[in-house]
Amino acid sequence: MISKLMAAGLSRRTFLKSTAITAVGASLPSMSLAAGEPIKIGFLAPLTGAVAAWGKPGLDGCQIWAERVNAAGGIELSDGKHPVEFVSYDNEYDPAKARTGATKMIREDGVSFIMMLGGDTWPGVQPVADKTGMLFSTLLPSDLSPDSTTLLAPAEVHPIYLVTGVDYLADTYPDAKTAVICAQDDALGLPSVATYLAAFEARGIEVLGEPLLFDPATTDFAPIVTRMLSSNPDIICLDTCYSDYVHPICEQLFQQGYAGKLISATADFYDQMIAKTSKEFMEGFIFQFPDFDDPALAGDNINFEDANGFYEAYAERHPGEWGAVSWEYASIMDLWKAAAEKAGSADPDAVMAAMKEGGTGKHAFGDAKWWGTELFGIDNALVGDWPVVVIENGKAVIKGFKSIPDWYDQHGDLLIKHMQTYNQMYDQRG
Repeated sequence: MISKLMAAGLSRRTFLKSTAITAVGASLPSMSLAAGEPIKIGFLAPLTGAVAAWGKPGLDGCQIWAERVNAAGGIELSDGKHPVEFVSYDNEYDPAKARTGATKMIREDGVSFIMMLGGDTWPGVQPVADKTGMLFSTLLPSDLSPDSTTLLAPAEVHPIYLVTGVDYLADTYPDAKTAVICAQDDALGLPSVATYLAAFEARGIEVLGEPLLFDPATTDFAPIVTRMLSSNPDIICLDTCYSDYVHPICEQLFQQGYAGKLISATADFYDQMIAKTSKEFMEGFIFQFPDFDDPALAGDNINFEDANGFYEAYAERHPGEWGAVSWEYASIMDLWKAAAEKAGSADPDAVMAAMKEGGTGKHAFGDAKWWGTELFGIDNALVGDWPVVVIENGKAVIKGFKSIPDWYDQHGDLLIKHMQTYNQMYDQRG
């Protein structure tokens, strides 16, 4: 974890400099494709370990996406159609392994684009991106900075979409006025803490005490839950805890008799949480990631092709494994495919230019704009509406779509203030 490296006295900049020594040291090899040759796409994410829930389901979704595209003839470039093929590498959420994987994909596999989860693994890969000019994507815009112009956040806009869930909570439960936040102490947890603090402050909800940051190696959550409940909050916020933490925390909250509101970035595999607690306990749980069988995803505002059919295929092939990222990497590929076909090329520079042309893009949840200069130092995050999801009678239900830019226009100063407090602004992270 980068936080542990920092704690050991190794700054992010020093880490980047040291890793650059062993990264690839030249520009991209030739990206030209022979007629009909497969276009290779890199999938560089945790496929095992504590963060695998935000990697493996995404690869499974990409395989379904590729089968759909290839069955329709492939991706049409200026020299004809090409099938698409994913090349995966398990980085185990480790920055050094991520760097090795990125180098292999570029030098040995000849990929045209690399998708990542991001977070603690991005500092390991950044020197590779800077040296080669390869186009990368992250699910975490908090990785963005002006130092890396070929990194995009085209699907997930973590953590800024979290403000929409807090707005829904405040509108729906106006009597809930106090909250406690917990998170693992890492590159996923800290910017999320700052965002929840801003969102709660914007709605007049008092956060009791400092957010409780626990070591990612934690396995016994009973003492943590006891501490959270000691102040008798109306709201427990699970921040962007990994699913391996959300599940035991919810079990402990259930066992210790908590009966207030619950809000979290994710509720991956929530049916398992219901089985370990109860349908009544999980009723009203607010999070941000819908099941794609939701009727709201068949609307004209949705840019993910046949979202309901995609979910059906996924659920049949991987029953019980649908999670937050099952659709996100496939959604990025929708954007990449459209840009490559527009450019007539899989060349990273050409695809990126086509993807960002006009400053807008077709995000899965509607038209959006490339945004982020104030917060990330660069307009490389595709930001628009995001759904608020609530568990009702044991099933995830979209309660509406809310505009992230509209919230930022009113409360952006609060978000910047709390990001600065946690050293999460782009100029502090560097």
